Amino acid sequence: MKKEMSSFDVRSVVTEMAALENAHMDKIFQWGAGNVLFRINTKNGKEDLFFKDKKWLFLSPDRPDTPVTPTSFATFLRKYLTNARIGKTRQIGFDRIVEMQVFKAEGEYLLIFEMFGGGNVLLVQDGKIVNCLTQRTFRDRTTRPGEEYVMPKERFNPLTSDEDSFKNLFRSSDSDTVRTLATVNNLGGQYAEEVCKRAGVDKTVPAKDADDASVHALHSAVMEIADYVMREPHPTIFRQEGKIVDIAPMDLHIYEDCVKEPMPTISEAIGKFMGENEAEEQREFVDPEIEKLKKRIEKQKETVDAYRVEAERLKAQADSLYTEYQKVSELLTVLGEQCKKLSWEKLTEGALKIPYVSYIDPSKNIVAMKIGILEVELDYTKNIDTNASEIYARGKEQNEKADNAQKALDDSVAELEKKQKGFDKKVAAELAKAKPTKRFWFESYKWFISSGGRLVIAGRDTHSNDQVVKKHLKEGDVYAHADIHGAPSVILKDGLKASEEELREACWFALAQSKAWMAGSAEGGAFWAYPDQVSKTPNAGEFVPRGAFIIRGKRNYEYHLPLEMGIGEVYYQNERKIMCAPTPVMEKCSEKYYVIRPSKEKNGRMAGDIAKAFEVPEEEVSRILPPGSVDIVRKVLPKPDTDEEE
Repeated sequence: MKKEMSSFDVRSVVTEMAALENAHMDKIFQWGAGNVLFRINTKNGKEDLFFKDKKWLFLSPDRPDTPVTPTSFATFLRKYLTNARIGKTRQIGFDRIVEMQVFKAEGEYLLIFEMFGGGNVLLVQDGKIVNCLTQRTFRDRTTRPGEEYVMPKERFNPLTSDEDSFKNLFRSSDSDTVRTLATVNNLGGQYAEEVCKRAGVDKTVPAKDADDASVHALHSAVMEIADYVMREPHPTIFRQEGKIVDIAPMDLHIYEDCVKEPMPTISEAIGKFMGENEAEEQREFVDPEIEKLKKRIEKQKETVDAYRVEAERLKAQADSLYTEYQKVSELLTVLGEQCKKLSWEKLTEGALKIPYVSYIDPSKNIVAMKIGILEVELDYTKNIDTNASEIYARGKEQNEKADNAQKALDDSVAELEKKQKGFDKKVAAELAKAKPTKRFWFESYKWFISSGGRLVIAGRDTHSNDQVVKKHLKEGDVYAHADIHGAPSVILKDGLKASEEELREACWFALAQSKAWMAGSAEGGAFWAYPDQVSKTPNAGEFVPRGAFIIRGKRNYEYHLPLEMGIGEVYYQNERKIMCAPTPVMEKCSEKYYVIRPSKEKNGRMAGDIAKAFEVPEEEVSRILPPGSVDIVRKVLPKPDTDEEE
């Protein structure tokens, strides 16, 4: 299964993000280990730019659940970026780095997204980091507020290189074709496989043994893929046995045996992949020691790779000296002789006139020479063989360091396997526990779905009582309230079109969620009214407390409402939910439910027993039950299937 974005994915998302130019930042949210969401006001409405798990950047097709209280990082970004105008967005080279211009009256900022090495979001102004999601120190740069922002060293860009550059770098590798394309030519594993497939080249052939026709075919395949991504993107989801195994901004031949699902945009493909992936995940179990060990392993892998790459680079440099033997020898001879006669200034002036000399440092007897796409530093007081030997020796030293780092990596992997076995046993026990159902926005309130399919919501406390009316009572809805002090405000959405039966259900619900339940009453009354009858403005000399409202005009009463509710399984938008509603509603929409009434005895374990019966967390049941104790008076269960005998 796909674990992170490819450079081609990033290129495609950046193309889609061009639509954000001249839009304005609205709000910024941050939660978890690495989720940052930028809500943006565009001419077509709000868009959510989602940086997820420090690995994924896309325009979210769905609106993710965001925290009510912003984190310190989100608060900081809001201070600097709220109402800021968005400029151009670009991918840096062919790396997984995206740079977005952001303009405020006090200055210009760069919002930089890094989707590698642990991931990061950085706010940069005038070359300095203002703030960042993750503070880290690397070998060649530091990401901390106040530090200069140093862009990671740009890797080879296969999209802008000519065929000769591609060929020279490809043949400098000691690895096979597919690994060379993935690492040295910077395509990544997915597209390295695709290039080999399209070019019809055996991926196991050593890179240095590939003939000119094969290398030409590989380069042509890279350009073909680039052309599709840039000019004719066809975002696609690839499935095996119904599960998403990969996504890409184009159709990939390596997935010819998969079911292919075209998508309108790569962002929508990523969003669907994220949603299905999270739905399949049971529960995230984290052992801090194991996570720490995994991070150590990742760093060790990076170290091994860095040593190997450096060793290959040095070997390629040493090999290149002999491809231009005469030119290199002549340069070393001339500079070796002239350095004894000329001043450093004269020597430098003369050397820089030579077309293939990049720079010279007489203080260290160093000259940098261009050989093809490579730049090789040479000691001009030594001959070509000595220089080559020293470069080979440095490459050998890097390989030895890589071998030692690999041994440490192997030890860490063995330690991880041992710890993981013990942890897996704990996880197995946890997996047997109940898992929550999908959460909807209205679950911040008390709720149920009427027999006519209309949403009914009610306040939980004085704060949400105010909120449910001010935010959700609209023209066309109906307001309901129990005829008792200390009852919640209830809204039947689209209530003016509701049947008399649904109006009674809303009043029934209002009574059940009131203090009448706690009092243990057998029945009671409630009323409903129109939205324009509901007011927060008191009469002269009166005071309306928080959570309360004044109802002016006729009240439409429902009498003899029983204090009885049903709680059971229903399906809403194809999602299983546990709902607490008036008994007639449950009779119509559920095959498995319990009928409950107020209890005179304290039975705090009842919510847990009901939750266990419906295989959901206890909190999911306790949030929807009426206030106070409950008794189960009747259980309705699905009838078992029976086969009739002929």
